[in-house]
Amino acid sequence: MTAPKPILTRRDFVRGTVGAALGASLFGVTPQSARTAEARSSSVCVIRDEKALGEGNQVDTAVLQNMLDELLLQFTGQTTPKEAWLSLVKPDDTVGLVATPHLNPTHAELVDLVKAGLIAAGIPVNNIRDAQGKPDRPEACTALIALPALKAHWLTGIGTVLKNYITFSGKPSNYHGENNAKLGEIWNLPIVKGKTKLVLVDALRPLCDKGPQPDPRYLWNYNGLIAGTDPVAVETIALKIIEEKRKTFPGGLGPLSPPPLCVEAADKVYNLGTSNMAEIKIKTFGWEKDLLL
Repeated sequence: MTAPKPILTRRDFVRGTVGAALGASLFGVTPQSARTAEARSSSVCVIRDEKALGEGNQVDTAVLQNMLDELLLQFTGQTTPKEAWLSLVKPDDTVGLVATPHLNPTHAELVDLVKAGLIAAGIPVNNIRDAQGKPDRPEACTALIALPALKAHWLTGIGTVLKNYITFSGKPSNYHGENNAKLGEIWNLPIVKGKTKLVLVDALRPLCDKGPQPDPRYLWNYNGLIAGTDPVAVETIALKIIEEKRKTFPGGLGPLSPPPLCVEAADKVYNLGTSNMAEIKIKTFGWEKDLLL
């Protein structure tokens, strides 16, 4: 008789044992937590400017440009934005920009500044593409820049970094509910694996509940950008900001539902990066009020 599979519960997530539970119950693999672990570390940079959004929450493009340039220099250690971009992508790359397309989308101003920066660095304009959407879009690219917006999501818990590639699967509904734990497998598909050169999160005006629909009660001006090359580490920081913001509401908003199992699973099952805060080097710059980290 086949032994029944363990059931994954919210308690597993809260206890931090999701790696073992997922490995046993959903994937039939030995999670990384059960293997010999090597020392790891990932850097994530956060930059904020209280003037990034002006009257009517309109983006101040000049301020955002300065934020983006400073973020790139700090993250890459280069001395000019051009050198920073070229440390991430090559002049002959076909670069796909993967932004959040709708319902509290990535600000168009940020996407335009990234594109302009790549062109100024010598990437031919015809080699820069919108890669969001069907699987054929990333397949045609040699490099990807993930440009998700920071938000909670009622189908996946968090709807930021890992979910940003959900359409590449060709079957997004398979990753809803507690099956959001499997979002990491999309990042290992041949059309995507190894192509993401930068994860740049639009944290100008995040959404901490009821996403992706932009309920104004849960939007706030964080006025930030988050960058890294480890998608799991960046998602971990994004999740921390959302969870801390939820605590500021009267009585708190409680745990995200469904629980964002995808974050730890991306680490412990799919080996995409680290979800351990102790292994993430957080570098912050600029406006410090209500940093939430």
